[in-house]
Amino acid sequence: MLELELIERAQQGDKAAYTELIHIHHRTIEKFAFQCGVRVYDIPDVTQEVFVKLYRFLHQFQRDRFTTWLYKVTLNTARDYYRKETKEKEKEQKLHEVGLNYTSKSAEDRVLVFEEDRELHDAIQSLDEKYRHPIIMFYFHDLSYEQIAEVLNVPLSTIKIRLMRAKVLLKSALQMNGGVKHGR
Repeated sequence: MLELELIERAQQGDKAAYTELIHIHHRTIEKFAFQCGVRVYDIPDVTQEVFVKLYRFLHQFQRDRFTTWLYKVTLNTARDYYRKETKEKEKEQKLHEVGLNYTSKSAEDRVLVFEEDRELHDAIQSLDEKYRHPIIMFYFHDLSYEQIAEVLNVPLSTIKIRLMRAKVLLKSALQMNGGVKHGR
């Protein structure tokens, strides 16, 4: 069944069509969230929130590119997660400063790696968000410059400049860390 048919059926309340949309896009959303910097143990929560938003706002979707819209929702959800995480860390720091014995153990070491090359992932994560997101969307999700500009809501010329700059920064980061194993 065509994706547009599924979307139309889901907009009319067909839960099976909505479930099929989730099935089709679940892995992409997880991967994109991870690449945007969401920790693995939080990916299920972020992904679930994306699909809750999808369900809530699917009626607003027009006949644009569905995946572009889904990337935009995912990016915004990941950003919301960052804001929430920052607030939690600030709270934790304040509690620690007051002398309360409040600690939370990081699970960074238990990260499930989606990409084969951890060095590449780390180098991409070291980039500023304005460079990281275009690189991820272009190289890992095959979005065009126009689609990236639409997702990030910035001019096309800005995307071209950011991608060019991101490549230079990424190359530099990889060279400082000894390069990548697979030659990417």
